[in-house]
Amino acid sequence: MSKSTNIHRIIVFLCPPKVHLLDISGSAHVFYEAMEMGAPIDILFAGINSDTDAISSAGLSFSKLVPFTEVSLTPNDFVIIPGSEDIFEIIAENKHLLDWLSNLNLEGVNLCSICIGSFWLAEAGILNNRKSTTHWKYFDEFTEKYPQVTLQKDKLFVIEENLYSSAGVSSGMDLSLHILEQLFGFDLSLKVSKEIVYFFRRAGGDPQLSTYLMYRNHIDTRVHDAQDFIMKNINTFFNIDDVADLVHMSKRNLSRRFKNSTGLTIGEYIGLIRVERASNLLEKRMKMEQITGECGLRSTNQLRTLLRKHHIIN
Repeated sequence: MSKSTNIHRIIVFLCPPKVHLLDISGSAHVFYEAMEMGAPIDILFAGINSDTDAISSAGLSFSKLVPFTEVSLTPNDFVIIPGSEDIFEIIAENKHLLDWLSNLNLEGVNLCSICIGSFWLAEAGILNNRKSTTHWKYFDEFTEKYPQVTLQKDKLFVIEENLYSSAGVSSGMDLSLHILEQLFGFDLSLKVSKEIVYFFRRAGGDPQLSTYLMYRNHIDTRVHDAQDFIMKNINTFFNIDDVADLVHMSKRNLSRRFKNSTGLTIGEYIGLIRVERASNLLEKRMKMEQITGECGLRSTNQLRTLLRKHHIIN
């Protein structure tokens, strides 16, 4: 995939029956915002057969779909393949789409699966002897059905030449933002992230169950509020008193409840969020001075000490 801000790109979203809404709408909105900001993108929604309508798994209908047979694409373009309910039955009933995907792959068109949309690519044989990922609930089934695919179980998204796969709804958005960055640069990707209030986009190498999602399986709403504040404000300097004030609790009471709910102290949790944020930015080759500010720290020495503690750098 060549980086150019001038080449016009077509982004095609396949809409199979019983499609998972967020698999489409999350990524589609990322590209829509980029298009609104001037990126040379056209978004197209295509049916997987001659029908121009499709009903999602949630019951919301898509209409005026373009039959996939009428879509003409080049290696500059992308096809987004979402997951759906009853995906094995749908694949079995639409084998003709597998041939189309195989031909696109041979032509170098970029094929991107979201969640269990990877089963389409695997069933077509496109992923044989390639790396891929899928939703964690389907690891065993995927491995059993497609032993020739190297499944990456601890990745949010995987890229190998023109083939892209992502683990689920939110990681499909992470992948879409990554594609924007590769095509049009970091600045546009960052602007889109801010516009959709998706500040904590993750990198492909991040685990599917990251710090942003872990330590949330409790029912203490005030601790959840504290965690939300920490994640949204990690690029600013704050202390535990600020967090306690936000949730209208004493520092001592919040510290006790936070530890009981998450198993971590507030300081430990903030440190983990900063480490994950810094790791994402390091992967993008940002300078340590920039990363320090993005992590709400006052000096690069603080950042290096934190990263060494968690064995991110030597």
